[in-house]
Amino acid sequence: MSNLPSNVHVSQHPCLLAKLSQLRSQNTPARDVKTLIHDIALIVGCEALAKGLKTVPGSTDQTPLGFDYQTHQILPDTISLVPILRSGLGMVAAIQTLLPNPVPIHHLGLYREPTTLLPVEYYNNLPNHVSGSGSGGSNASSLAIILDPVIATGGTCAAAIQTLREWGTQRIIVISVLGAAAGVQAAAGEWPEAVEIWLAGVDEELTDRGMLKPGLGDVGDRLFLTIGK
Repeated sequence: MSNLPSNVHVSQHPCLLAKLSQLRSQNTPARDVKTLIHDIALIVGCEALAKGLKTVPGSTDQTPLGFDYQTHQILPDTISLVPILRSGLGMVAAIQTLLPNPVPIHHLGLYREPTTLLPVEYYNNLPNHVSGSGSGGSNASSLAIILDPVIATGGTCAAAIQTLREWGTQRIIVISVLGAAAGVQAAAGEWPEAVEIWLAGVDEELTDRGMLKPGLGDVGDRLFLTIGK
């Protein structure tokens, strides 16, 4: 594996590696693809949020037996999930399961132009986001968690990071399933002082169509049964 920047973290969890092997298989049906994406996101998310969140003492509560205990609250106070359409939707439920309270979900629609492989934004529902303003927004979450199963060329991830930076978020955690080494490096370098990238695995190569080799195929197509569209 290529040397990766210090803000990139690749899990070595044995269960995760086994599930990633199952997900790679062309014989894995759509129902199992959905389950495996969820499970992998859950494991990677556990590792990412263990490092990316903190707790502070909260109020005092009581157990059903009447004993007092100290509650804990997570920091930062404001967190948003930002799934990249379409395939990022398959990771949302897993991260929602980990967080103790509901958080906003702001969708970003990005696709790669087939010829240039450059990212094109077609949907953005960040509140009060003004592209290119550089001034940030008062409604921006302190922490934005990007959910995208695959980082290929890194262009889509880097574009999402730049969009969230313009929005005014202070930190970004990227949770992904698999990345190409060069693409992960490119995304990690977009805003290295504020971005941490967490993955289940890294492949060394890309095809001439910008697909990971050996990769997972098109995760969105596999999730939503649109293979051959």
